[in-house]
Amino acid sequence: MSTLINILSLFGSLGMFLYGMKIMSEGLEKFAGDRLRSILASMTKNRVMGVMTGIAVTTLIQSSSATTVMVVSFVNAGLMNLVQAIGVIMGANIGTTTTAWVISAVGFKVNIAAFAVPLLAFGVPLIFSKQSKRKSIGEFIFGFAFLFMGLSFLQQSANDMNIGEMVANMLAHVSSDSFLTILLFIAVGALVTMLVQASAATMAITLMLFDMGIPGFGFEQAAALAMGQNIGTTITAFMASMTGNTQAKRAALAHMFFNVFGVVIILPFFYPACDAVSWFVTDVMGAGDNPLFKLSAFHTAFNIINTLLLIWFVNQIAAFVCKVLPLKAEQEEEYRLKYISAGLLSTAELSILEAQKEINSFAERCQRMFGMSRELVDTEDEKAFSELFARIQKYEQITDRMEIEIANYLHKVSEGRLSDESKSQIQMMMRQIDELESVGDSCYNLGRTLNRKREHGEQAFTQEQTGHIHTMMALVERAFEEMVKKVKNPNPHANIMQSYNIEHEINNYRTQLKNQNIRDVENGKYNYQLGIYYTDMISECEKVGDYIMNVVQAGRTKNSDYDGNN
Repeated sequence: MSTLINILSLFGSLGMFLYGMKIMSEGLEKFAGDRLRSILASMTKNRVMGVMTGIAVTTLIQSSSATTVMVVSFVNAGLMNLVQAIGVIMGANIGTTTTAWVISAVGFKVNIAAFAVPLLAFGVPLIFSKQSKRKSIGEFIFGFAFLFMGLSFLQQSANDMNIGEMVANMLAHVSSDSFLTILLFIAVGALVTMLVQASAATMAITLMLFDMGIPGFGFEQAAALAMGQNIGTTITAFMASMTGNTQAKRAALAHMFFNVFGVVIILPFFYPACDAVSWFVTDVMGAGDNPLFKLSAFHTAFNIINTLLLIWFVNQIAAFVCKVLPLKAEQEEEYRLKYISAGLLSTAELSILEAQKEINSFAERCQRMFGMSRELVDTEDEKAFSELFARIQKYEQITDRMEIEIANYLHKVSEGRLSDESKSQIQMMMRQIDELESVGDSCYNLGRTLNRKREHGEQAFTQEQTGHIHTMMALVERAFEEMVKKVKNPNPHANIMQSYNIEHEINNYRTQLKNQNIRDVENGKYNYQLGIYYTDMISECEKVGDYIMNVVQAGRTKNSDYDGNN
């Protein structure tokens, strides 16, 4: 019974460590959400800045997995290109080594739980704060305390189970001087990290085992485990990219290639590298009495050297992964979301960026659909007319599906812990996609009106009617251009006077044309039925203008002084 309790305590301690790291990382991400986004999106103009950004962000949030998933999300959303992403991933590998240094500095000889528990007295009240920033700070403190409490309990559980003796017995059958043993430890490190999905947790376990002084588990074996962790940690970003677009998969593949290449390139020089690190820590740092510093130094040196070797070949790495994963045909991409999918959720805050990029695509697609309706007005050839109308029908189905898929995605995002600003942004985006779907319906109605007129064998619009329809559509096109600008650059305080003026012109022109139509029918310029089709086109254009205005309004503050439905 005691053995079972010890095993459960061991896994429970590991769970507490992982949970603490997750909460601490999420708290920091939410506290610095907008700043993290701006740093990752803007401070990657060259490869060196990309590496420095990756180091800074990963050091801050203490999770290379979180950073790489962020990067995959940005690439998926089109906010970062592949070359920029590779630089940040290189930096993330270096930044994650700070966890080992913190553990090495605090050490396993100190009762870290003793100061971790009092931290909860500061963190818990902040968690219940209504202010989102304070709540995020509270989550960070709470996670930090749990992380070190889990580490302390992990050490205690390992001692209770005599893990050191168990490992020593297993290693007694393995030659410690064999190079095959080093390869075995690399494989074990990779496998354990894949299962745990947190290289920091595996590194903490490695440091703990190394600190026990287990016979047969020396510095070289611990260093091999650390190298294996670099391979295993790539699984998180790879899984996050599985349902993403091709660019996201390329970023994850580049991460995997970079880390695997680093292990392969260092293996021929493994033992000299270990000797060099031992010399540096003992003779240069003067920290020979702390063996944990050797392992931390090896972990850091390994990632720095790997980065220094490959940073000059970022473009070649990008070209390589592009060859391995070529882009799909545009026809295949046309009928699916470009930037998000139901399975890809990084963090709640960052997912909003992916949804925003998709809404930008939604707006542009509606504009293209309206352009097809404009083209249909002048299409006389029967075959060309049928093909173009079929495309409009397909686009209408696409817009319906886009609304549902984006709404479902935003609903999943809203279930996470969000700042007040992000909650408000999601509400705004939900209103926008609802109005954009109505825009798609109206564009389809324009094409359907023209198709119905053609099927009934009605005479062509007069030259004057056609001119008026084109003038009205040109006004609507101007409204589309303004809408796309506003959707791409969301600002709750943006000046929408230009959109309002265009909408006002559309409404006035509609009224003018409808009145003129009544007089023209009375004067016998064309028959009544043709007049119906004509006014249907004009009225539907005006509806498109209304919905466009509603999209623009949705990006404004709630209490607006104008309602586009007139």
